[in-house]
Amino acid sequence: MSGLIAGVAAALEPTNLLLCVLGAVAGTIVGVLPGIGPAATVALLLPATFAMPPAGALIMLAAIYYGAQYGSSTAAILLNLPGEASGVVTAIDGHRMALAGRAGPAIGIAALASLVAGLSTAVLIALAAPALAAWSLLVSPAGLVGLMALGLAAAALVSPGPALPALALILAGGCLGLVGTDAAGGRPRFTLGIPELMDGIGFVPVAVGIFGVAELIRALETGGRPDRVAPVGSPWPASADVAAGTLPAVRGTVVGGVLGLLPGGTTVLASLAARGVERLFPPRGTPLGQGAVAGVAAPEAANNAAAQTSLVPLLALGLPATPVMAVLAGAFMIQGIPPGPGLFATRPDVVGALVGSLVVGNLVLVLLNLPLAGVWAALLRIPFRFLVPPILVVGAVGVFGVQNSVFDVWLMLAFGLVGWGLRRAGLEPTPLVLGFVLGPGLEEHLRRTLLLSRGDPWALVADPVGGACALLLVGLVGWRMVRAVLRRSRQRRDLVDQ
Repeated sequence: MSGLIAGVAAALEPTNLLLCVLGAVAGTIVGVLPGIGPAATVALLLPATFAMPPAGALIMLAAIYYGAQYGSSTAAILLNLPGEASGVVTAIDGHRMALAGRAGPAIGIAALASLVAGLSTAVLIALAAPALAAWSLLVSPAGLVGLMALGLAAAALVSPGPALPALALILAGGCLGLVGTDAAGGRPRFTLGIPELMDGIGFVPVAVGIFGVAELIRALETGGRPDRVAPVGSPWPASADVAAGTLPAVRGTVVGGVLGLLPGGTTVLASLAARGVERLFPPRGTPLGQGAVAGVAAPEAANNAAAQTSLVPLLALGLPATPVMAVLAGAFMIQGIPPGPGLFATRPDVVGALVGSLVVGNLVLVLLNLPLAGVWAALLRIPFRFLVPPILVVGAVGVFGVQNSVFDVWLMLAFGLVGWGLRRAGLEPTPLVLGFVLGPGLEEHLRRTLLLSRGDPWALVADPVGGACALLLVGLVGWRMVRAVLRRSRQRRDLVDQ
């Protein structure tokens, strides 16, 4: 707790506080405006953080992420069109409240539930992450190989999409991460004779292309927004609404906080799970699905809790499990601070300020979302096609400014087309970026393990941590196969019944 207090004090320093507010405002706008998404925005603004101090840069990028969770509820409630995927669950009851003339209280309940989750998970991160990081320092290179492989495989196997394409994308991303000059042998590999690739493919063109340019193309392709926006009114909920939403917010915080720690535990999954938990409790007032306060409070608390606890695997183990965490991992590396084991010992100031900013940022976001709810609603009337050109120009200028390289801009556009093509094919491009981020580290620890064991591959499973990860990986694969067999047998039964 003393570390958390010191982190809050660091986050309240004028520079860090200003960057936190800027990130919160940007995240709220991103959440309110459907079509951009937090991953795309964090990637687009990544080049702007190079000249910032490490703590301030990470504070701003993290504030964009959890700020988008707040802003998404506004679009979900007013338009039934969430700005971020997790807002789909909030829209079920939130939009019904808006149609009943209670849009203001719905926005207020969403903001207060997110605040409860944000403050609670900040304490959880302050308590859990250092202990996990201290344990991770005792893990051998073979154990780190197992942890990275388990994290990558779990991200593919637990995802709702097809597992084999996701695993193929992870391998492709890992190969892209190995492009450049081999650190051990000093020889170029996979460069295709292109001099600009001798230093490898930069993370910024990949992230901005796949998450930024691809999302802009997809948003233009899928069309605009409805013209009618529900009137907001007063965003301050009544005491009865607060009473009806308190316990659901607490339960949603617990569900989201736990799921955020797990590989594949996205904010969407957390929101759905929190809504499922609320079905187990008798409704207080309006039933779920008909404009219930619990249907707004629980999903909003869960998605904000999951968004913040997903920082724990990144900070303690260096394992990003979501698109935004992958971009944040790249931001750490660009600042010369690799996340994972040793981070809490080498840069406690940066980690403390980042965790402390979660408290400050959530308070700032409540002050932004409640009094300015009408302003955010007005933003929904801006046609998205007018926003695309300035966003694309900012992204291209930022990518060019990293190394003053036009080649990087072409890479950005190429990866934008790759990301768009993957989404058109029904595939999630996140595994590609996860493989790109973790591939070099996985290679380094694998090479170190084989050197220490004199080339014996059994050392990977003889290690206690590595062996446990291998067993978990086998269990995940078996569970996925059993689930596929059960689904096919159910489909056959349905065909026979028809």
